[in-house]
Amino acid sequence: MDPATLIGMIGTLGCIAFAILIGGQVLMFVNVPSILIVFGGTLAVTFIKYPLSHTLGAVSVALKAFFHKPELPSELILKAVELATVARREGLIALEEVKLDNEFMAKGLQFAVDGHDPEIVKRILGMEINLTIERHEVGQSIFKGMGDSAPAMGMIGTLIGLVQMMANMSDPSSIGPAMAVALLTTLYGAVIANAIALPIADKLAYRSAEEKLKRSLILEAIYGIQTGANPMVLEETLNTFLPIGDRVSSKGGG
Repeated sequence: MDPATLIGMIGTLGCIAFAILIGGQVLMFVNVPSILIVFGGTLAVTFIKYPLSHTLGAVSVALKAFFHKPELPSELILKAVELATVARREGLIALEEVKLDNEFMAKGLQFAVDGHDPEIVKRILGMEINLTIERHEVGQSIFKGMGDSAPAMGMIGTLIGLVQMMANMSDPSSIGPAMAVALLTTLYGAVIANAIALPIADKLAYRSAEEKLKRSLILEAIYGIQTGANPMVLEETLNTFLPIGDRVSSKGGG
């Protein structure tokens, strides 16, 4: 689980809620027409923009911003060097019984053990990386779209409220509810966009970049293991994926 996402969202919404609580009555910030316009309108516009299956799957996509299995690239490098050392000493067949937690690395290693051409394996794994990133980008775009639509629906609600207010200036009792719709729709739209949708989209983009780096590292590791690269050379090659301060050093050797 990623505590930063949870802490950040709770902190943001908590600050907003605290400001509302100390400012007076909470119920004055609850307006059904505003909720329908912003929440319902944003969801409806999202259905227009994206296929139904992708929109409904946005919830499971969002969970990736909160639940993330930590796996350091440095750990992958050390494992790759260990596998390369075994492969050079005992052959690729010695890796057949190796159990790996990383599914992508396990798949690539199985291709290698099965004797497939290194270039073909590299191409297959590269295609999988690209297609995975494309799927991730769909999820990011949905939340970015919601972040764009929510303030727009808030503005629409504001205009509706202003029209209602102007049309009933002769009735003072109607001015308050109409003004509430005008202001609260703007508030709701801003909160949805800037406290929920856009931060989730940014976190998903970060996770996607992180996943791409790790998978690209794994692809290079599998290729090196298949082609019989010296473990120390492979380690130096894989270390180029990391900042200098995060690079690892093992005792692997050829």
